[in-house]
Amino acid sequence: MKLYSKTQVCIVIVLSVAVTALSIAGIVAILNNSKSNTSSTLSTSIEMSNSVAAGSLVQSTQPASNQMSETRAVPVTTTPQYAGDYGEYSVEEIGNISIYEKYNESVVNITTEVLRINWFLEPFPQSGGSGSGSIIDERGYVLTNNHVIQGAYKLYVNLSDGSRYEAALVGADPESDLAVIKFTPDAGKKLNPIPFGTAKNLKVGQKVLAIGNPFGLERTLTTGIISGLGRPIQESETVILQNMIQTDASINPGNSGGPLFNTRGEMIGINTMIYSPSGGSVGIGFAIPVDTATRVVPQLIKNGKVRRGWIDVQAIQLFPDLVNYLKQSGKGAPVESGLLVSTVTPGGNAERAGLKGGTTAVRYGSTIFYIGGDIIVSIDKKPVTSIAQLYAALEDTSPGQQVSVEFYRGSKKMSTTITLSERKK
Repeated sequence: MKLYSKTQVCIVIVLSVAVTALSIAGIVAILNNSKSNTSSTLSTSIEMSNSVAAGSLVQSTQPASNQMSETRAVPVTTTPQYAGDYGEYSVEEIGNISIYEKYNESVVNITTEVLRINWFLEPFPQSGGSGSGSIIDERGYVLTNNHVIQGAYKLYVNLSDGSRYEAALVGADPESDLAVIKFTPDAGKKLNPIPFGTAKNLKVGQKVLAIGNPFGLERTLTTGIISGLGRPIQESETVILQNMIQTDASINPGNSGGPLFNTRGEMIGINTMIYSPSGGSVGIGFAIPVDTATRVVPQLIKNGKVRRGWIDVQAIQLFPDLVNYLKQSGKGAPVESGLLVSTVTPGGNAERAGLKGGTTAVRYGSTIFYIGGDIIVSIDKKPVTSIAQLYAALEDTSPGQQVSVEFYRGSKKMSTTITLSERKK
């Protein structure tokens, strides 16, 4: 065994420590250099991705190099982010933000006052309901729902800047649940009307946006899709709102009268009602198609009402007891639904077209009518089985227009053409 002196042992230990220290330092340096290169590569990749994303929105004023062209061809696997006036937001978010920023000030909050009777039988004003409305003209015309302003003693329009104006009713149409009111803006105050689109080409699944004042929370934006089209909603015994747009965009009390937008920022509907067992939004809301407003609004502004066509008859809706009685009396028809013509107006359009009323008076409860007359089953190929459907079939007609009417006289099916008169309220 070889022996070493103390001096030799110390020298060996010092050299070993030095070598170890140098090895560790080298390893650390290599790791730091690798991390720096990785970060630089990642940063370059992100910058190039942002350049590609920005290039898809704004055309570059600089010629693209071959390297950039190759980069643009690489598919993006994540949602692209965009920088600009809106900061870093997705394409969908930018669309939502731009529509809201452009038109939220065009959506007004409508509040009403109604008259009540106190214990001394004296009328006094009281705060009524509230809803939403859309500015549709720079002169201060506002489109809303009829039920928002119905029965109001006074109307107020509240704008986004906090200003409040008293408004006047221009015209209302209960059958379409639409109304137009007007306020006079201050001199120099510029209003931004919401443009009308169309509901003719809508598709289920299409994205929509709603702006309104739910629960008094002014100018609230909600988004969703069209979840149904062509929904008939019966609002009363004589009113069926036709072709309603169903949406899952949150609509709550206070949204009524506000606009429903497509992604181009066009109004495609007027938010009107919700289906809700609880009173809050459950994802089933309904909007009147804007095409109805396109037809109705000019008449409301010009005449204060909508002039519609009418058939000069008094009709009774068939019901099981009446159907059985008609069969037993020999005055029945091979149908169990339709409108029995009780009387025709002497000299009216129905009489001129050959329709016949009943001749035998009968009583049902407190109602007296005549049986033996014709039974109307359709108008312009639209089935008519109730009074509400009669109103609905004539809702978009005008006086002087001709319609085809199908009816039964006994067991024989017949048809005639009637030139409509003007419906009297």
